[in-house]
Amino acid sequence: MGRFITLLNIIPLLVLPLILYNFVVMTGLAGAEPDVWMIQPIFSVNMFSGDAWGVSFADVFMGLSLLLLFVEIVKATRTDAMSIVNHGLSMLLCLVCIVQFIALKGFSNSVFFLLTMMSVLDVVAGFTITIVAAKRDFGASGGIAGTH
Repeated sequence: MGRFITLLNIIPLLVLPLILYNFVVMTGLAGAEPDVWMIQPIFSVNMFSGDAWGVSFADVFMGLSLLLLFVEIVKATRTDAMSIVNHGLSMLLCLVCIVQFIALKGFSNSVFFLLTMMSVLDVVAGFTITIVAAKRDFGASGGIAGTH
């Protein structure tokens, strides 16, 4: 169990939606029209207003990806050696997302663009939060976020 927790601390969790997205697109489960599978409702929720919200794969995918991004930002508050490895792997994941978005068929859409932006935010926030936390831990910070 300890190794599993260590693995979760090192590996960027946004790799999970990337793997899922790659699996769907690369195996052909997306069908002939790659963007259609994302926007077709998979279930609907009746709202108090009387409207029916048709929840698509894209909605569920983005919601879960945002939750994983939140966990990644919380993980960025650590200042140990594992967090440095996590930041490096997050940067590699970000580069993979950018290359796939630009170069591969089935990846140039709004859903994958937002996943790519989440990975960019993970990298920037990760390094920024870690630096601020390290300055706080070592008493080098004079003000909010080391502004003084």
